[in-house]
Amino acid sequence: MNKSEHIFSKALKYLPGGVSRNTIFRKPQPYYAERGEGCYVTDIEGVTRIDFANNMASLIHGHAYAPVVEGVSAQLAKGSCFTMATEVEVEYAELLCKRVPSFDKIRFVNSGTEAVMAMLKAARAYTGKAKIAKVEGAYHGAYDYAEVSQTATPSNWGDIDNPSSIPVAVGTPEKALEDVVIIPFNDVDRAIHILNQHKDELACILVDLLPHRVGLIPASEEFVCALRKWADDNASLLVFDEVITFRTNYSGAQQNYSVDPDLTAMGKMIGGGFPTGALAGCDKVMKVLDPTEPKVLLPHSGTFSANPVTMTAGLIAMRDFDQQAVDRLNALATYAREKITTAIKEVGIDACVTGAGTMFRVHLKSQPPRNYREAYADKTESALIKALLDHLFENGVMMINTCSATLSTKMSKKEIDHLVSVLTSGFLLLKPKMSK
Repeated sequence: MNKSEHIFSKALKYLPGGVSRNTIFRKPQPYYAERGEGCYVTDIEGVTRIDFANNMASLIHGHAYAPVVEGVSAQLAKGSCFTMATEVEVEYAELLCKRVPSFDKIRFVNSGTEAVMAMLKAARAYTGKAKIAKVEGAYHGAYDYAEVSQTATPSNWGDIDNPSSIPVAVGTPEKALEDVVIIPFNDVDRAIHILNQHKDELACILVDLLPHRVGLIPASEEFVCALRKWADDNASLLVFDEVITFRTNYSGAQQNYSVDPDLTAMGKMIGGGFPTGALAGCDKVMKVLDPTEPKVLLPHSGTFSANPVTMTAGLIAMRDFDQQAVDRLNALATYAREKITTAIKEVGIDACVTGAGTMFRVHLKSQPPRNYREAYADKTESALIKALLDHLFENGVMMINTCSATLSTKMSKKEIDHLVSVLTSGFLLLKPKMSK
């Protein structure tokens, strides 16, 4: 029995399924990290791999980033959290608000899920309406309303002209499903037709501009502008989930569009490697959180919100992810997508690569999907993707379990070239199985 097997046998006694988050579960057991340095992770068996997962897109500077380690260590010596405000949260708020044109005010929370939850509640408080609209298949965390239809299947997703609201968790209240309107991605005519059926009921339209579960394809300018206009015309809000996508440009993915959201939720990389989230937006909407108002429409707090350890780490990480760093990393990701596309053509396999900014995803499909239904992987494709991921893992590469990658500033063409080499050998292994 190796070290991982021994730890997992103990974990099974105390953790459901032996894990604290299902995304790291592997058969026969998960692997256990010993340490990380830059873009490499070494497990407790002593095997080192290139980390293209970066803890599900949350590490923009890789592991044990020296400036963060130094800054956090100094803060820990002074205290980790207080029932008081700290100066660093103000400094970090200033940096982010100056960085993004749509941010007048910001409120820090503790996770991306919490940020989205607060954003939806703020939209309801501001508009006085209960329903939300969201894109079919888009992942927005674990809040009942935000997670509707993120795992819909051909057996239950309904007609494309009227997609069904499908729960993720057993026991999701029927009322929650009734209050979530599902629209297809990048389909203006269908989306507007569906929204028009609920024009007096919608607090907001929730959009991820580069939705991972939908296929990691960018929202079109036409789609985003149409949703902006509809929201303005119908006393609703347009809100962006940039928990993952904020890493794709200096001011987030929204920088690529001609319209601004009313609110934005963030998380992951803005914590500099620590748990965090944030809700930001225009003054008039953010006032629902303001304790100086005569009536606070959305009372909100959190024991660890804006704790100085996370604020210190986040401030350092985002200062160092400046325009030059953004441009360099995005260029590296473009290089990766181009090299993978060339490898696919050379092997002659039905596959493609999608993505933008610092992220990309490999699909075992001949053409890039245009929406969730086209991105959906059936049992056959899912089994092939798993085999490809296992091959990558066995050859020194970690990726997210949809065969997606997020880059860190510690990477270079050396790591990309290794990834492409291992992917190529993986494609060659899969090709006979795909041609049957």
